[in-house]
Amino acid sequence: MNHQSLAIFRPIGVFDSGVGGLSVWRALRELLPAESLLYLADQAHVPYGARPQSEIESLTHAAAGWMLDRDAKLIVIACNTASAAALPSLRLRWPDVIFVGMEPAVKPASERTRSGKVGVMATPGTLQADRFSSLVRRFATGIEVHTQICPGLVEAVEAGQLDGPQVESLLRACLQPLIDAGVDHLVLGCTHYPFLSPAIQRIVGPDVTLIDPAPAVARQTERRLHECDLLAPPAASPSLSFFTTGDPVALALAAERLLGLPQIHVDQAEIAT
Repeated sequence: MNHQSLAIFRPIGVFDSGVGGLSVWRALRELLPAESLLYLADQAHVPYGARPQSEIESLTHAAAGWMLDRDAKLIVIACNTASAAALPSLRLRWPDVIFVGMEPAVKPASERTRSGKVGVMATPGTLQADRFSSLVRRFATGIEVHTQICPGLVEAVEAGQLDGPQVESLLRACLQPLIDAGVDHLVLGCTHYPFLSPAIQRIVGPDVTLIDPAPAVARQTERRLHECDLLAPPAASPSLSFFTTGDPVALALAAERLLGLPQIHVDQAEIAT
């Protein structure tokens, strides 16, 4: 086999600060079942949302380098905050590497809204980034975009709390301003939030459409692999590997709880920033 034909069997790297990227992992697995997936959670530093942009950029570069050392053929930055802080500099540093990032789904929400009012739930790092203001300028002309920072939700998902009185209280505090504003589409602008979708939908009601960007990210990953002739063949035997900079047992339990994956093996990752 030549180098290119071997390359198709290399893994897709999927990186997040914690377990939120598993919502993207799930979408990739559904769309691209033949692909090997290398998942890395930087749980030693989760949550990223309130950290300085420079620190997030440094952590994300370290993670990307770690994944490239393990032969990733494409890297999905499955974290809105990390994408906002680091994607441009990642592409400058590694111009030959394919990076697929996250961005809040302002465009589809603005295209589909009936009321002209859309909501975006996200972390401070995502909402304060130039990438977000550029999205609003380009795609939401004439649309009211109501943003909401949601403290505590990432930590709740990391702890496996997807429902119950504490999560209900956090969500109601976060969602009430958006409900009061009359939004009819709600963008889940953090990869942790889709795991709270049932609770969110119950609170906002059936007339508000939730937008999870993970399926669109999976489709973009498929497009980029196809363009570069890097798609794994349907008969491939994919490997699924999981690493964390935090507690491997905690990530294994989270994967079981969030994805229904029983008894996965998680290895410890040491990443030098």
